[in-house]
Amino acid sequence: MPKIQVKDIQLDYEDYGKGNVLLLLHGLGSTKKDWDAQVPFFSKKYRVITLDLRGHGDSTKPLNAYGVGLMTEDVKQFLDQLHIKKATVVGFSMGGAIAFEMAARYPQYLDNLVIVNSGPDFNDMGKTGEDLLKNRIEFLETKGLEALAKEISFNMFPEPHQIKMRNDFDTRCRNNDYNAYYKSFVTLMAWGLGEKIKNIKTRTLVVASDMDYTPITFKEDYVKKLPNATLAVVKNSRHGVVIDQPEAFNLTLEKFLNHE
Repeated sequence: MPKIQVKDIQLDYEDYGKGNVLLLLHGLGSTKKDWDAQVPFFSKKYRVITLDLRGHGDSTKPLNAYGVGLMTEDVKQFLDQLHIKKATVVGFSMGGAIAFEMAARYPQYLDNLVIVNSGPDFNDMGKTGEDLLKNRIEFLETKGLEALAKEISFNMFPEPHQIKMRNDFDTRCRNNDYNAYYKSFVTLMAWGLGEKIKNIKTRTLVVASDMDYTPITFKEDYVKKLPNATLAVVKNSRHGVVIDQPEAFNLTLEKFLNHE
């Protein structure tokens, strides 16, 4: 797998197919493997790039340098290194925060913006956000990353027929560097776009699962603030929609891309 030097770190990535670029950004504590069900489908018509964000997978794990802002700069410089002028940026969960920040800072790089089970203000989610921050830090500090990986994976893929998805995600999550995961999480929960969301004019698709951690109404509320956004709901899906309902997700995204 190739790596690209961005500032003082290396980003591990994979690059498939030809055509307009789809850049796929994974969730917290995971890797580019989140997109295994999308790459074969979309690389027939598009150039599909997946990368491990800083602190994740096979990319560099700095000691202290984390945060959505830094990861966004990584993505911008990553595209520059590959001489990519425009891409559809698809962000799942934490990747959605980076995609949002990219649209706010560097709109000229985006053909389209796709936000998957994410939000524009992790620092302003009310009691849900406060509880998540407090409980997860406490869980990490008392029970450790392996126990957290097991719990997250079960919550995402609890059905008997999802055991392989659960085990694969658990493996990815437990393989994290503790410090990198901790600092990625804490800095993510401190991030928010605020009023800048109203300035994002990029054509946007927001994908929501009917059983995600946050309700559909949460996504509806911020879609209204985006000048050029549509919402698509995937049924019978939890947080990891790109994994637990890949066919429905792929068709939803394909439909959006075909109506450019």
